Amino acid sequence: MRARSNLHARRTTSQTKRGNREAKRRCPIAKVKPEEQAEYVTEVAGSDPVQDEIRKLQEINAKLKDVIGKLDETISGTKDGPEFEHASEVPTREVLRARLEAQPPEGTCPPEPQAAVETKERTLIEDHANQPSSSADEDRKKALDRLSQSPGTGAVRTNMNIVFVSSEAAPWSKTGGLGDVVGSLPSALASRGHRVMVVVPRYINSVTDALYDDAQETDCKVSIDMGYVCGRHEVGYFHLRKDNVDWVFVDHPVFQRTGSPYGDEAGAFGDNQFRFTLLSLAGCEAPLNLELQGSVYGEKCVFVANDWHAGMVPVYLAAKYRPYGVYRDARSILCIHNLSHQGVEPAMTYGNFGLPGEWYGALEWVFPEWARAHELDKGEAVNILKGATVTADRLMTVSQGYAWEITTPEGGWGLDHLLRSRQHVLNGVTNGVDYTEWDPETDKLIEKTFSFTDLSGKASCKEALQKQLGLPCRPNAPLICFIGRLDHQKGPDLVRDSLAEMVGMDAQIIMLGSGDLEIERWMRWAETAYPDSFRGWVGFSVPTAHQLIAGADILLMPSRFEPCGLNQLYAMRYGTVPVAHSTGGLRDTIDDFNPFAKGKLGTGTGWTFSPAEKWAMLGALEIAVDTYRHHKESWAGIQQRGMTQDFTWGHSAEQYEQIFEWALMDPPYA
Repeated sequence: MRARSNLHARRTTSQTKRGNREAKRRCPIAKVKPEEQAEYVTEVAGSDPVQDEIRKLQEINAKLKDVIGKLDETISGTKDGPEFEHASEVPTREVLRARLEAQPPEGTCPPEPQAAVETKERTLIEDHANQPSSSADEDRKKALDRLSQSPGTGAVRTNMNIVFVSSEAAPWSKTGGLGDVVGSLPSALASRGHRVMVVVPRYINSVTDALYDDAQETDCKVSIDMGYVCGRHEVGYFHLRKDNVDWVFVDHPVFQRTGSPYGDEAGAFGDNQFRFTLLSLAGCEAPLNLELQGSVYGEKCVFVANDWHAGMVPVYLAAKYRPYGVYRDARSILCIHNLSHQGVEPAMTYGNFGLPGEWYGALEWVFPEWARAHELDKGEAVNILKGATVTADRLMTVSQGYAWEITTPEGGWGLDHLLRSRQHVLNGVTNGVDYTEWDPETDKLIEKTFSFTDLSGKASCKEALQKQLGLPCRPNAPLICFIGRLDHQKGPDLVRDSLAEMVGMDAQIIMLGSGDLEIERWMRWAETAYPDSFRGWVGFSVPTAHQLIAGADILLMPSRFEPCGLNQLYAMRYGTVPVAHSTGGLRDTIDDFNPFAKGKLGTGTGWTFSPAEKWAMLGALEIAVDTYRHHKESWAGIQQRGMTQDFTWGHSAEQYEQIFEWALMDPPYA
């Protein structure tokens, strides 16, 4: 019995030893000495991130103290100090002590870095990007607003070299909102300390020649290689320094012809692909060759390529410059003002770009079968905007609502799948307004100036407009105006189809625009059919546009899609209430009137409707007309709230600046 017990004890001891050895093998901590186990546990199990941050700050604190000590010894002559490549790099003792004082005391949690806060805000924008709901749009808007108001974006962090490349820039060339944006945004960025260049064509057509009189021809001539098909072309540069911006005008015979920047009475110019490819290359060469204010801009630039006309800029940066070590520190932003225009040409024209064959895939475009001309048509083409989309470092549009719309099949114009794949770098920033030109208190083009505190001058503007157009002077009749191109996008056909009902509301209607010949003929007919209620102005006139917006009561904008829209911003500034289709920038900038909010004081700056159908538009107009006639106090509140909205370019420039900084944080995309 005793032997059996001893055997059992030996077996138990042996099993225990084997178990201890197995435990040591499985758990390395068992091999560590007891006095070192606490430190080992921390190392293996991982430490608290807060304590890690505190420990890092303490190490930085100790290093800074050591540097200060060495500087003290250097100053007193007792020991050689640390070596710096340039004297300007040596921090003063006051600077180093200020850094030490800025460190948090031991044992406290450091504040969250501003970059982390901005990363969270950017994540919020991206997380909601796929949501079509109005709540998602509101979340994105609030997040971007908080970014623009954060301490880091309230002032210039890093002065950048910014180069805009565009086919238009007001006042030299303008056919729409693109010209207004490129004519105003660069000045706002320059006022924030950046060095800004704008590269646009020098259009010479005997009508606009005088606009370029102040621009001086430079000595810079650049020979641009357009490949084996188009050969070499020499371009010149004219320069004008205005509002701290370098306005650079590209001089070449292809920009010297009658008509608009894109075509004439016979239609679009057949060589537009070549013309704007040349512009893109000239824009890439300008920062390297054009010496302005004593120096060139150099390779570290942020290029802003506007629409397809400048869409080859990011393509050329990736295909022709970076492979040879040029522009590796540059970044490109594609700004989409209107996705419906993409610069599509037959595939055989690829040779006009002067690109290697392996880059064909970047521009390759195949039309769907329903869009092909005939059964033998393969639908093969090249698409400049598609090429820019897949090579630009970041993408942006001119409103947050439009940034979402272009990722949908309904608004993507065939590029929605590509844009969804790059949605994490897609942002929208609403355009601003130049209040030096559009201000009812100082506008010299209108009958009488007025302000949100005294709207009496607006009644005078309305009366003068009615007299000018030969309409009966009826102050109680709501005056509804439409200003825009006469094409499918702007929805003039909805106005045409609803004219009888609007006249039945005892309203007066004015239309200003040109385009669709059928709509133009209808406008002339409507004047004779409704002589006391309708006037049509075929064409466009800047003074007339000012007078219409100042004198009208309601601005009607039935656009089927609207990337941003500027007329509604002008109208609100002049106390003209917008009624618009809820799309793109119109939805972002117009707040629907709510008479019961804020203790029945009301909120809102106008009305939006959806869908873009006759019945929806008439429903919104009926409510607006009823409010105008029977609720004068509410109407005045709508006007005053609209007139006090802040749509200045400074606010937009802050958000552009943030997007530029995000682009510089990341390596080149292509």
